[in-house]
Amino acid sequence: MKAPADLLLLPQWVVPVEPAGTLADHAVVVQDGRILDVLPADAAQARYDAAQTLALPGQALIPGLVNLHGHAAMSLFRGLADDLPLMDWLKQRIWPAEKQHVSEAFVRDGTLLAAAEMLAGGITACNDMYFYPQAAGEAYLQAGMRATLGMIVLEFPSAYAVDADDYLARGLSVRDELKDEPLLSFAFAPHAPYTIADATFGRINTLAEQLGLPIHTHIHETVDEIQDSLNQYGVRPLERLARLGLLGPNFIGVHAVHVNDAEIELMAQHGCHVAHCPSSNLKLASGIAPVAQFAAAGVNFGFGTDGAASNNRLDLFAEMRLAALLAKGVSGDAAALPAAAALKAATLDAARALNLDDRIGSIAAGKRADLVAVDLHALSSQPMFDPVSHLVYVAGREHVTHVWIDGKLKLNDRRLVHIDADDLTARAAYWRSKLTA
Repeated sequence: MKAPADLLLLPQWVVPVEPAGTLADHAVVVQDGRILDVLPADAAQARYDAAQTLALPGQALIPGLVNLHGHAAMSLFRGLADDLPLMDWLKQRIWPAEKQHVSEAFVRDGTLLAAAEMLAGGITACNDMYFYPQAAGEAYLQAGMRATLGMIVLEFPSAYAVDADDYLARGLSVRDELKDEPLLSFAFAPHAPYTIADATFGRINTLAEQLGLPIHTHIHETVDEIQDSLNQYGVRPLERLARLGLLGPNFIGVHAVHVNDAEIELMAQHGCHVAHCPSSNLKLASGIAPVAQFAAAGVNFGFGTDGAASNNRLDLFAEMRLAALLAKGVSGDAAALPAAAALKAATLDAARALNLDDRIGSIAAGKRADLVAVDLHALSSQPMFDPVSHLVYVAGREHVTHVWIDGKLKLNDRRLVHIDADDLTARAAYWRSKLTA
């Protein structure tokens, strides 16, 4: 008698990520939101009686992509303040716009818009950092998307909170309310060393250790940030955080553009992670992170889109390709970040940074069925020698055809499921009119 299954997927290639390489003519079997089995297609059809069988000829099945750093609600600021350096971008345009317009409704609509864009591009999980995480969580749940909600912390007031203690209290309250949602997890999200005092960092570190949560913060994004830290504290930002005890396996440093050899070694020794955001770093003229050195030192890293206000796409296929090319160009080593390593950074390595690698990031029995089908049979993909190479250097988000999260279909033949695109377009137009009034 055949064993029951909910879904039997028959792609031309399965790309499990771990182990590296591809499996031709294999099947992935899904039951109760988990990957039940990965085995040759003929054996799968003989062994399992699936409620649904889907053939995917010419397609590669990969783990869902993991966006290691984003500000999802800022999708509503897309194109608002282009062609400015970081601090001018923040102080002259973004912070004033946030002060005037950011609210629960803004965050809910902006996050849902971002979730729709990410899902359509094969991103199944996002590490988010923004105000009103409750509203963001509601939007992710509405979209059926996996997310790590950053409990944002700043010293200065906003419409969301009045001071650091208030930010922390509000964030912890949201965590208490939503912590049992299986698609949601949490991280402390102090904005950056230049916006957080030592005492606040100390409290965050204690809470993170008590609750076993990651700490997700911007670090060494610009040269000016480092010089300001030297002027104010007498040390560079990363050294300051090391002295405060924040560095460790739960630390995710976003950007890490301007780090020296000693700092890379420091991150490696403490088991830190880096969220590499190449498009945002280039667009804001912040620089290029030394990814080849991260890899050589054993620093785990994944890719982030950052927010749509500074990218302006939430597109991890673009980040994978750009990161691989930049690593080669800067290091002078064509093998600095090979395709398989880039795909792993966008999936399993990013999941590891979020403490989710036991659940997502690779196609293996027992893991959650967060899966993406990518069409590789178009003329632009021919001839085919190596599907993994094509996924990084040839394919784009427009080639994503199907997306599943926890075995539930979210994108069906390039059409979003249960998300009303017309309604989202209308909401974006509403916020555009408010922002330009």
